[in-house]
Amino acid sequence: MTSSQIGGSSAAIELADIRAGMPLQPVLSQVQPITPQEFQDRVNKAARLMRERGIAALLLPAGTSLYYFTGLRWYPSERLTAAILTPDAQVVFVTPAFEESKLRETLGEQAAIRLWQEEENPALLVRQWLKDLGCDRGPLAIDESTPFFVADALRQALPDQALINGMVITAECRMHKSAHEIALMQSAKSITLDVQRRAARILREGITSTEVADFIDSAHRAYGAGPSTFCIVSFGALTAIPHGPDGVQTLREGDNVLIDTGCKVQHYHSDITRSYVFGQPNARQRSIWNLEKEAQEAAFHAAQLGVACEAVDAAARRVLAAAGMSPDYALPGLPHRTGHGIGLDIHEWTYLVRGNTRPLAAGMCFSNEPMICIEGEFGVRLEDHFYMTEQGPRWFTRPSVAVDQPF
Repeated sequence: MTSSQIGGSSAAIELADIRAGMPLQPVLSQVQPITPQEFQDRVNKAARLMRERGIAALLLPAGTSLYYFTGLRWYPSERLTAAILTPDAQVVFVTPAFEESKLRETLGEQAAIRLWQEEENPALLVRQWLKDLGCDRGPLAIDESTPFFVADALRQALPDQALINGMVITAECRMHKSAHEIALMQSAKSITLDVQRRAARILREGITSTEVADFIDSAHRAYGAGPSTFCIVSFGALTAIPHGPDGVQTLREGDNVLIDTGCKVQHYHSDITRSYVFGQPNARQRSIWNLEKEAQEAAFHAAQLGVACEAVDAAARRVLAAAGMSPDYALPGLPHRTGHGIGLDIHEWTYLVRGNTRPLAAGMCFSNEPMICIEGEFGVRLEDHFYMTEQGPRWFTRPSVAVDQPF
């Protein structure tokens, strides 16, 4: 007998219900974009950190850090578009001359923009612009996601100026989320949890993994959250593959089901996994699911202010080791870290993993997903996210209650 939360509906019914009732309207009505003042506050913090560390400037090519500090979303390409942040909180943009009008659509006429022509080497111009800004003494920090060709060109153009990893600035700012950022992620996660709940209800014997993934994408879009940012749908023994198998699968009675998906609200991510059984769970399935639940709870309770990130990972592994599974990263057991940071990137600093001694602090946000993988049988991953408050961890979404009550 299948749980009342699994099966019994259809994609058409669930999508019609979203579109007709918008059941999360109270949540979505609170969504507001990041304000110009918030972007300026981020620049001011970065500038303070640069002064404290003796860093001459921070270069941010196209990517999420560029958006985080400036509000400019730009596509990475072979042409350099970037922002230079200075220790006195100036922001100067660098872009090909023919892109100026496009930048000003976002940045406005008041933005400081330096232009380069197609026949010019932008790295050499950056050298001159850094000198003009008084930022040519001391190391230049560059975002960790900077393409090699950009870093290499800067290295050649700035032989007397050291290049360092900009995460000493960017990660230090981005890993501590504001109340506004947490609210945006709460909206995204609330949407995805409801989509997960509806996905469970459309399951039937013979449904394919692609049908389920297509429904999830349509449901995210129906909520106005855009397409799914990713979607893993696994059935049966293939649920033991952490990031899902290739190819199409067909659901059968008694299969384990693992669905991991997310969306974005105002560029901030959700990422939620649910595991359950289509049909009546057997004793083995129920036992492993309960062990996964225990490991997830242990990780959550270990996440206290000032505790090292690695201690959260260790708490989950102790539960698994006590049940006879690997205490390390071998199988059967947990082959990956217990959790990752999340925000503008689905995986970002910092991480709940062995060796990370960074203490937990207010504003940090993490996944909690100590997956159990048993090759040849099945896998179970329960993934919810939490954020750190001055009173300790707080869930974004309510974790599953039981294998036959996942929502």
